[in-house]
Amino acid sequence: MTPQELSEKARQLVAGGAVLLDVRTPQEFQEGHPEPARNIPVQELPQRIAEVGPPGTPVVVYCAAGGRSAQAAQLLRANGFPDVFDLKSVKNW
Repeated sequence: MTPQELSEKARQLVAGGAVLLDVRTPQEFQEGHPEPARNIPVQELPQRIAEVGPPGTPVVVYCAAGGRSAQAAQLLRANGFPDVFDLKSVKNW
């Protein structure tokens, strides 16, 4: 998908009720993020997964470049969140 297609798909999902999850560090998050985003750093996600929502909640996940969001997407899918969309980079929002 092109960055434009990623953006359109992510925005549609979030408008439809998906959680927008930022897995960057709190410092990166404070430097700028989309308004509806929640920040749970990828290294804290295993302990904080309940904060995402009940299993089955649709999730759009992103980081700075795509590495951490891919890790987070895999973790979420393994923990009962089958509907995960990896936006890759916050720049794609």
